[in-house]
Amino acid sequence: MNGEWYLYLIRDRDQRLYTGISLDVARRLQQHIRGDGARALRGKGPLTLEWHSAVGDHRRALRLEYALKQWSKSRKEALIRGEVALPELR
Repeated sequence: MNGEWYLYLIRDRDQRLYTGISLDVARRLQQHIRGDGARALRGKGPLTLEWHSAVGDHRRALRLEYALKQWSKSRKEALIRGEVALPELR
């Protein structure tokens, strides 16, 4: 899986934030909107892409996705606003 991986946050109609990774964020968002993506987002539209960032290779993307899924919603909101940065990984 070569190429630049992206970490992204999608907001659903109930203001929940979904964290995911993809090589192509626009394509992945369209999959989520069509209901072809994660079950957690099916029937939860409208969906909006709130934030995304290139994060490097697949391994790093997976590790950052896991880290962000542990964050509180308020910390994710701060990331969207640019008030906090992604964690450094060892």
